[in-house]
Amino acid sequence: MSIKRHGISIGIDRVDREFFLTLRAVGKLTHEDYEVITPMIDSALSSVDSPRVKALFDVTEMQGWELRAAWDDFKIGLKHGNEFVKVALYGNRQWQEVVAKMGSWFISGEVRFFDNEAEALAWLMD
Repeated sequence: MSIKRHGISIGIDRVDREFFLTLRAVGKLTHEDYEVITPMIDSALSSVDSPRVKALFDVTEMQGWELRAAWDDFKIGLKHGNEFVKVALYGNRQWQEVVAKMGSWFISGEVRFFDNEAEALAWLMD
């Protein structure tokens, strides 16, 4: 029996005194995945006055989105885009680099693609 994992995990990491949001996408994301994760993101960001979020988004195991899930992702960017100061997208495929460039249109902070996790973290902490 083959098990196909998919979804988004979310966490908070710290390097020295810097805290940042970590997200990890696995498989092909669905609308149902976003129905679970969107309230978590909304809740986490609403509890902080004037959030200035740095985020590391690991997409090395992501295979893409269902169409409706891509729309859900777009809506999150519109709703919370001005709360992110830096987003490092860590991946291993060319299409992910294109997604990072498109994401920068909807996020007021900087968005950069990295194929090396250590470089992504160093940039976030800079």
